[in-house]
Amino acid sequence: MSDAPSDNKLRVAVLISGGGTTLKNLLEKIAARGLPIEVALVVSSSATAAGLQFAAEAGIPSEVLLAKNFADTGAFSTAIFDACRVAGVELVVMGGFLKHVLVPRDFEFRVINIHPSLIPAFCGTGFYGAKVHQAALDFGVKVSGCTVHVVDDHYDHGPIIAQRVVPVESADTTVTLAARVFEAECELYPEVLTAFAEGRVTIAGRHVRVQPGGLPR
Repeated sequence: MSDAPSDNKLRVAVLISGGGTTLKNLLEKIAARGLPIEVALVVSSSATAAGLQFAAEAGIPSEVLLAKNFADTGAFSTAIFDACRVAGVELVVMGGFLKHVLVPRDFEFRVINIHPSLIPAFCGTGFYGAKVHQAALDFGVKVSGCTVHVVDDHYDHGPIIAQRVVPVESADTTVTLAARVFEAECELYPEVLTAFAEGRVTIAGRHVRVQPGGLPR
């Protein structure tokens, strides 16, 4: 894998499947706060993903890899991580990426995702987008939130890195709850990425420690 650039920014790939709102947030944080990462590559599982436009506008190389064009999940995953290796990526960041991938050994503990619930609640196969928030409302929980976790070979299963809690209001709909959770995501994900960039994340089995540091505010 290529060495990081001389400015010591963490080289990341962002994986998207749709609107790219997480990618957009990260690019805005990089511009406004000096978030110490460089988005070196965007990989989309859809040729029509709106997030590809954010990559184009920022001059970021992008690749479209369609799962249907590969024999199986293993071949699809290999294509994704091969592209990341070529780009010299140090951390793979999922942002609304809806496809299953198998993480190769050299990227173990170097793929992360953000999920719009407090894992282990409302997560796993079939829980994405509005379905997560509807499940939370149907269950009658009083709080929800978001979780940044390590990605392993199973949906929403890897070690939890950080979580943020938001209230669930009695008048909430999936739209209003999703907006509140996404606001929390927009702060938590950059904080976790800063911690990775500064070498403050230690992973031992299912236990993750994030040492205190200068998180962006």
